[in-house]
Amino acid sequence: MKVTLVVFDGVQALDVAGPLDVFAEANLLLPKKDHYDITLVGERPDSVMCSSGIEFKVHFDYPNFHADSDLLLVAGGPRVPDYRPDPAFLAWLNARSCEATKFGAVCNGVFLLAHAGLLAGREVTTHWDHAARLATQFPDLNVRPDKIFVRDGNLFTCGGVTAGIDLCLSLVAEDWGHDLAINVAKRLIVYIRRDGGQSQYSPYLAVGPNEDSLVAKVLKYVTDHISEALTIEDIADAVGVSRRTFSRAFAKHAHVTPSVFVEQVRIDFARKLLEETDVPLKTVAFRCGFSTATQMRMIFSRQLNTTPKLYRERFLIHADKSPSLAQSEIRQSADGR
Repeated sequence: MKVTLVVFDGVQALDVAGPLDVFAEANLLLPKKDHYDITLVGERPDSVMCSSGIEFKVHFDYPNFHADSDLLLVAGGPRVPDYRPDPAFLAWLNARSCEATKFGAVCNGVFLLAHAGLLAGREVTTHWDHAARLATQFPDLNVRPDKIFVRDGNLFTCGGVTAGIDLCLSLVAEDWGHDLAINVAKRLIVYIRRDGGQSQYSPYLAVGPNEDSLVAKVLKYVTDHISEALTIEDIADAVGVSRRTFSRAFAKHAHVTPSVFVEQVRIDFARKLLEETDVPLKTVAFRCGFSTATQMRMIFSRQLNTTPKLYRERFLIHADKSPSLAQSEIRQSADGR
């Protein structure tokens, strides 16, 4: 998978390092044939100086880079909103972005895409501090300052600085599945976020490396009995502690109550089914332990600021793939009630 990251002097270091580290961690977990192959393209073919003083080695200058990209991302920087790009660079950026399978920007790099004439009528976001200026300067854009990241077709934009990590985690999830994105998030010790208005907490991140911990045992039990109506007493008995001790110890280590944790596990399982299958919503609710589809919809609205139907429309993978291991585990769990 060929990724082109466009950089320049004065670029924000984290706008570059964040995406680079997401893709690098994904490469450690992917077969070599599926690796992200990342190229940094700048104004000159040596290095760029970040706003923080860090230097990044540049592989190509843009006049000499004509390769197609599966993904092209433009980084941002403190001075980008005031920058007036060279027309030759804008022509190059327009051509390369139009030929890329997916393209977008990190932080206020979206200004450069707008200058290149790539965003008319599109929905975008950027750093909250620059959103009003972006909307004023380019009134033909639909600017969403409330979002961590926004997808509009093959266009991806995100909020400020570390939001580039969230954006690239979502791209990894889209390319290789939610499980791989979760594992990358774990390795980076960050939350996994699917959309700006959605929950930033995943129960898998609370487990940590110790598979014998109380939280890990609870996660395994809940996962194995996901379609059942679970009580605190059921879970406490399963892990061999009293309810009083269990609630206190669990909240200390997971930083949420057991009931919230179980709800989040159900939501994550529902996400998998919504992303990877087209089974009816009632079936999704049943397999994930919600009492009704209405209850699942209410919890989605409260926790993720969306509905299961809208979530599926945004994230369903329209590919002819065999069921994933995660899907098989969900089915086995439901069938073994």
